[in-house]
Amino acid sequence: MDTEILEIRQHMGRFPPFDVLDDALLDEVAGRVEVSYFQAGTDILRLDQELHELCYIRSGAVEIRRRTGELYNRLGEGDIFGQFSLLRNNRVRFPAIALEDTLLYFIPEDVFLRLCEADEHFADFVELERPRLEAAVEEHRKANDMIITRVRKLLTRYPVMLEASTTVQQAARQISEAQATAALILDASDGDPRHTFIDSEKRAWRLRGILTDSDFRTRIVAEGLPPDTPVGELIGKRPITIQSDESVHEAMLCMLRNNIHHLPVLYRRRPVGVLHLSDIIRYETHSSLYLVSNIFSQSSVEGLARLAPDVRAAFVRMVEEGANSQMVGSALSTVGRSFVRRLLELAEEALGPPPVGYCFMVNGSMARNEQTVVTDQDNALILSDDFEPTRHDAYFAELAQRVCDGLDACGYAYCKGEVMATNPRWRQPLSVWKRYFDEWIETPTPERLLHSSIFFDLDSAYGEEAYVEQLQDQIARKAPQNPRFLAAMARNALNRKPPLGVFRTFVMEKDGKHNNSINIKRRGTAPMVDLIRIHALACGSSAQNSFERLDDIDRTQLLAPGAGDKLRYAMELLSMVRIRHQVYDIQHEHTPDNNIEPENVADSERHHLKDAFQVLSHAQKFLKYRYPIPPHSSRER
Repeated sequence: MDTEILEIRQHMGRFPPFDVLDDALLDEVAGRVEVSYFQAGTDILRLDQELHELCYIRSGAVEIRRRTGELYNRLGEGDIFGQFSLLRNNRVRFPAIALEDTLLYFIPEDVFLRLCEADEHFADFVELERPRLEAAVEEHRKANDMIITRVRKLLTRYPVMLEASTTVQQAARQISEAQATAALILDASDGDPRHTFIDSEKRAWRLRGILTDSDFRTRIVAEGLPPDTPVGELIGKRPITIQSDESVHEAMLCMLRNNIHHLPVLYRRRPVGVLHLSDIIRYETHSSLYLVSNIFSQSSVEGLARLAPDVRAAFVRMVEEGANSQMVGSALSTVGRSFVRRLLELAEEALGPPPVGYCFMVNGSMARNEQTVVTDQDNALILSDDFEPTRHDAYFAELAQRVCDGLDACGYAYCKGEVMATNPRWRQPLSVWKRYFDEWIETPTPERLLHSSIFFDLDSAYGEEAYVEQLQDQIARKAPQNPRFLAAMARNALNRKPPLGVFRTFVMEKDGKHNNSINIKRRGTAPMVDLIRIHALACGSSAQNSFERLDDIDRTQLLAPGAGDKLRYAMELLSMVRIRHQVYDIQHEHTPDNNIEPENVADSERHHLKDAFQVLSHAQKFLKYRYPIPPHSSRER
């Protein structure tokens, strides 16, 4: 393959939607690309001109306009545009201008259409007939598993390649200059087409072997070989290799099976990189699965606390690889529960077995599987009805203290409202909890409504799960039968409004530290969670996750057709804006928070944010009419 074409395919293979294409399709694209250069300020696509190519930005920046001249989007390296015209009538409806000097790849229409037919992910990615908010959400959905991720995604540089006649001294110098840990050794082809590749100068080569930093220590320095020894003399049999299209999982198995640390990666027969075991370990250790396993291997609170940076690393990696908010929330909630469980195991080891049965209940975002890295503790203890305070409470008070202190050390801050198992009020027998829930539903007061909004998101993290299940069943049974409670919850949910002002401009916070910002949790995700919870309570759902609650709501037809989908996409969009903001903070060594500055949000995302806030605003207005205050309630007050 021509070197220029190889460079094109390797660049495109790093960006969606091309990053999940199989090699044959990627070859077809790279082989048909035409390259064009545009100076800053020049038109790329004019309104209503004919278009028969998909545009891919190799470098530079492009501004997309509506036919009215209004800014629609700004795009950079790896982005595509023009697909809307190809899917319509081949007429440009969104003009494009080069913001800076820009290099584009033009992909012919017939190749574009073949990709749409051959690859479902590609077709989904370029389909623009969906509503804008839905399209914005769906673009971020992408698998990020080791079994799916291709090896080429882990390659960050070309391999060092040396002829067999290169001396070991020259080899050491070149490897050192490239800051590599190995070099691939090439020989003139022996004529066997199975092992031959052609370089840019049309010379035929074969991969003869690999020389690693370990080889320099054990086979050169330790043996006292002279510096002019040809590296070809040190190479034995052909190295084990893997194709760039294989999965990271297969690469890991290959290394483990063959007890090797370096794995040459080939595109067909041409070397395109060297994968080191550390690359895979680095990739895998940032995964939530590895992290959970590591949590349960710790033998002290100090060991658990040292994993806090790994939680953030896993969070960043998931987001960078395209995980949606449900994936991120579920993974971080699983990690949080794992900390809770391990802390409880360590506490029981120190204190001895519990005197009566108990369930450690988690509430809020952890119970909903919607956690981010900015979170505090919301938890409680449900004790067996055999619990006797004078005999047993000292044990459970100490147990709760150890767990809550441990969670704080691991990055889960103490709850400022003391909604924790260390508070005796939230460390009670099951019968008391049932009474709490009955009182909150039957006679709602401002304080009880606050407790309902916290404790009606509940899940078991450890112990007797049946205790939590009984409470969940109690809520699902009683809430729909109490319209006064639902009406009170609905009005309580209206206290937090989305930050939309006149003409859908943003209303900023004015609280000093976060002046001119928007608290995306307080103004977005939290009120969205509140209103979804109310609809779920009304239809008797026992689901805890907001998206699963929406599924239950849809099945009851409590909302108008399509309303659930709008809430679903708005919730996802708001959650991802919040999550990406926290990733940005972590990457720039800031303390992650929920306060976004609209000027730091891309123009296109600001449009989507306004759409999502508008959905939330309409949904809040509907709450008041859907759950009216029963006539007798005012007389009772």
